[in-house]
Amino acid sequence: MAERTAGYASAIYELARAEGDLARVEGELATIARAIDESADLRSSLTDPALPLDRKRAIIDDLIGGRASRTTGVVISMVTGLNRMGELGEIAKRLSERSAASVGKKLAEVRSAFQLDEATVQRLAAALEKQTGTPVEVRTVIDPSIVGGIVTRVGDTVIDGSVRSQLESLRQSLRNQ
Repeated sequence: MAERTAGYASAIYELARAEGDLARVEGELATIARAIDESADLRSSLTDPALPLDRKRAIIDDLIGGRASRTTGVVISMVTGLNRMGELGEIAKRLSERSAASVGKKLAEVRSAFQLDEATVQRLAAALEKQTGTPVEVRTVIDPSIVGGIVTRVGDTVIDGSVRSQLESLRQSLRNQ
């Protein structure tokens, strides 16, 4: 799957860049993927192989209507037609990584229970840049399952500074005593 989603992301990158619409397409795909990820009913409908393609396209049309760019519409139509909507989140992530890499940056995803202020995001970017030795573009995601703290992913590296993780470590430590 990773190779396939990377291939889709690469093709989308080239198409959106050629159209001069890369930032918009990247943002729209991430928003649509997040909406699908957050709704079990929507995700179930769009990934159901038994649901006819025209019904899936009608659901997508209800979701994005005329609000998305033409390029995003073409991409969503293609992904729906290939029955790959379950992979849209991964495709959007790979597109963001490709876009960041094209300007010499790494993409960092920072998950927290609440919105981080701009100063905090800038401090995180500076710390991650120092650690990786490469400029970092920070994308924040609000994730209510994280009680407190943050979880950061840069490429394949995950730094889990969440309260849940710290409590689990403490629990393991107490069990081992």
